[in-house]
Amino acid sequence: MDLEARSLQPNVKAVLLAKLREYKSDLNNLKSEHKRLASANSNQAARDDLLESGMAGAMSVSANQRGRLMMSTERLNESSDRIKESRRTMRETEELGVSILQDLHQQRQSLLHANDTVFLLLKVPYRHHLLTGKFEGKDEKEINEERRKKEQVKEIKMLF
Repeated sequence: MDLEARSLQPNVKAVLLAKLREYKSDLNNLKSEHKRLASANSNQAARDDLLESGMAGAMSVSANQRGRLMMSTERLNESSDRIKESRRTMRETEELGVSILQDLHQQRQSLLHANDTVFLLLKVPYRHHLLTGKFEGKDEKEINEERRKKEQVKEIKMLF
């Protein structure tokens, strides 16, 4: 086209050569834009490939994290179950302790009652001696000694 435009008359030739330069400039611009887009598309394709492989890695990491999370949740549930079992055992032990303390209290009351009964029985012959003048059983010294011992036993019991 350039050769044909040069062979024409000068007045037409100038106009055609100007248009030809304009078309060549447009063509060069379009070619460079095409190259840029083609390279961007190849870059985009490479980028997409990288992202897809990265996403596959991320999915693998996500699955790994999910597995660890599930294991942690399972361990937490097991620990919670052990705590519940420990609390149940603690309640049973406390109930057993209360029952034992109640039994001990009843036994103490029985022993105190038996002690009082024995003490009263020991006092009866002495009272009988005062009323009748006859002494059946222990003399006054033995009775006083037993009273003193019983008072000592009571004092010791009060300490506990």
